Amino acid sequence: MNAVAREKIDVVSFGCRLNLVESEAMRAAAAATGHDGAVVVNTCAVTAESVRQARQTIRRIAREKPGTKIIVSGCAAETERAAFAAMPEVAHVLGNARKTEIGAWRALAEGQAPADDIMQARRATPLAVDRIAGHTRAFLAIQNGCDHRCTFCVIPYGRGPSRSLPAEVVAAQARRLVDGGHSEIVLTGVDLTSWGADLPDAPRLGELVRRILRSTPDLKRLRLSSLDCIEADASLLAALAEEERLAPHLHLSLQAGDDLILKRMKRRHSRADAIRFCDVVRNLRPDIVFGADLIAGFPTETDAMADNTLRLISDCGLTNLHVFPYSPREATPAARMPQVPAPVRAERAKWMREAGDAALARHLDRQIGRRITVLVERGGIGRAADFTPVATPGVAPGAMIAGEVAGHDGRKLRLAAPPAA
Repeated sequence: MNAVAREKIDVVSFGCRLNLVESEAMRAAAAATGHDGAVVVNTCAVTAESVRQARQTIRRIAREKPGTKIIVSGCAAETERAAFAAMPEVAHVLGNARKTEIGAWRALAEGQAPADDIMQARRATPLAVDRIAGHTRAFLAIQNGCDHRCTFCVIPYGRGPSRSLPAEVVAAQARRLVDGGHSEIVLTGVDLTSWGADLPDAPRLGELVRRILRSTPDLKRLRLSSLDCIEADASLLAALAEEERLAPHLHLSLQAGDDLILKRMKRRHSRADAIRFCDVVRNLRPDIVFGADLIAGFPTETDAMADNTLRLISDCGLTNLHVFPYSPREATPAARMPQVPAPVRAERAKWMREAGDAALARHLDRQIGRRITVLVERGGIGRAADFTPVATPGVAPGAMIAGEVAGHDGRKLRLAAPPAA
């Protein structure tokens, strides 16, 4: 959860980086249309827990700030609109279709309630967000929505069909961000590797990456957010091999390492596909670091199936894990499958996280003695090009520093000497 307070508008954002970018766009739109003093809650629907936290936050805000106008948006507000609208603390519910558009916020101020159908959305809305409070890196939203129907996921119903920003719009936004002083841009979306499929001539993500880098020679780093290994195109692999400024870090939407579970999830890759992809990319870019999303305790998962996912961590050489115990989402096919007991899900998630911690420790050990370049963030921490966290005490956020790795504390690297900007 991230909170942003500027120009008398508080925004509480749950979930993904795309939500974070949209939250800043909503703050600006709300401020421009007379919603001073309002609190905007931008929800997430990935898990039942994320929805529960959003409801809890809404009630807390109402208790702590009686009389505050609370406006709820985001994926959970889209998929569970009636439930949020029925909360006495909520003044308005604004769906995902137009939540970043100033016209929708003007309509709210005039007492109207836009209720566009997200499944009819056909155009990606450019988000002119130059800077996000509390963040050093720039996030550039290039795609929205998803055309896939994984059996555990409600996000396609909260985000609508896949739609892409045209390459020229993306390149222009990237140039603006670099001109504004950003050293690193992170490309974000719901299904990033589907970018371009709905555009004329169906360009691919690798082509977009090349165009951005050509148009921003002063950009130090371009980073990709979560992507689907089965959709990675040849031009993207070539860019990873040849473009030094494309960060050597990929976060993969893998979800499981057992073929039957992947089939029941309706994923489009197999276990062998995932391992093969990591091997190919590592041969092209030896310094690559892989992260991944993994679900523990998917319906029908046996101990042997769970072990296959656990072994995927070493088989793919994963370093940074996002592990989620399976969360049943109403109206999804997986919610109707035979469920794994919640304590078993939690225990399997614990095993995966422990394996992930050990993998991270091994990765940190391998960095000792290397010279790295770090983009300093807030809170005395920075990120190396491969997204490894690095302690940066006393260094101003936004600085790019270099130094030799002297050690680590199990979570982040430590440089050998006080770094110089």
